[in-house]
Amino acid sequence: MRNKKILLLMISIVLTIITITTVVYANEITVNENNLNVRGGPGTSFGVVGQVHKDETYSIVEIQDDWIKIQFEDITGWVTSEFVTVSGQSETVEEIESNHEITILQNNTHIRNEPTTDSDIIHFAKVDTVFSVIGESNSWYHIQNDDISGYVLKSFVEKSVVNNQSSGIKNKTIVLDAGHGGRDVGAIGATGSYEKDLTLKTSLILAEELTNLGAKVILTRSDDEFIPLESRSAVSNNAIADAFISIHYNSTPELPNVTGINTYYYYDHSIDLANHVQNEIIQQTETRDRGIAFGDYLVIRTNMVPSLLLELGFVSNEESEQLLLTNAYQTKLVTGIVNGLVKYFEK
Repeated sequence: MRNKKILLLMISIVLTIITITTVVYANEITVNENNLNVRGGPGTSFGVVGQVHKDETYSIVEIQDDWIKIQFEDITGWVTSEFVTVSGQSETVEEIESNHEITILQNNTHIRNEPTTDSDIIHFAKVDTVFSVIGESNSWYHIQNDDISGYVLKSFVEKSVVNNQSSGIKNKTIVLDAGHGGRDVGAIGATGSYEKDLTLKTSLILAEELTNLGAKVILTRSDDEFIPLESRSAVSNNAIADAFISIHYNSTPELPNVTGINTYYYYDHSIDLANHVQNEIIQQTETRDRGIAFGDYLVIRTNMVPSLLLELGFVSNEESEQLLLTNAYQTKLVTGIVNGLVKYFEK
């Protein structure tokens, strides 16, 4: 009799964890125009990180008002919904039963009646509202509380998980300085690229990642403009920032085969930060480690907060230049910088 009860209990447990089949949608956009800008954030104030073209399709990561976040090459970026068509391809998948809670992070978060952005919005959830998760499939949570049951995109609520994992960086003020700009093009690459464009691209991608982790990011420039060196460090000092990172790329045309990454500091209180950031960038990129060193550069010499000047590669090396221009390698650089900052702030 006792064995029979155990058997019934085991069957009951199995039944509670089996998956249930439901219909969900693989949401994507189709681009309607050529040369549509992909930006680092949901708005025209964010810098351009690339372009997409007519009839190309991309997976949707997130939707915010009139802007859509897409998976673009090896990074994510934002396009305006004005020039794209949102569609969903239905397919049968498994919805896994779940049992945990999520908290709404932003006011008016869309709750839909089906797990697709094509379905009707049935509720606008308020910030800090708690829901029970009763199932999940692909990029959607099936949620409910005493008032409503529906579906929410995981990306709308999962930033809290990232913040918990990287609490050391949350609420830190970080100033990002894209080197050069405007009439000051910086180094010119082996095939004609400008350092000023690369530094801005890296800074905008880095700004998005740090913002997603809960940091307060200040950019010394967000487009192609000339900013005096004194003004760059003044931004950091006035904000009493927790860290200042100046992004640069190196060049030695007379030695076109030179490669590698190095990090400069001026004051001793920045050495710990320099070590963390340099080590993590090298780990991600697996490129030549040129180490950290003292550097008498105005933007870090006149900075009172922990400050670094990063030289993230040699544009004078044609192979290196072409690698630096790819989104995949930019993602590695940014990941290294972020990981270094996280370790520094969590020490």
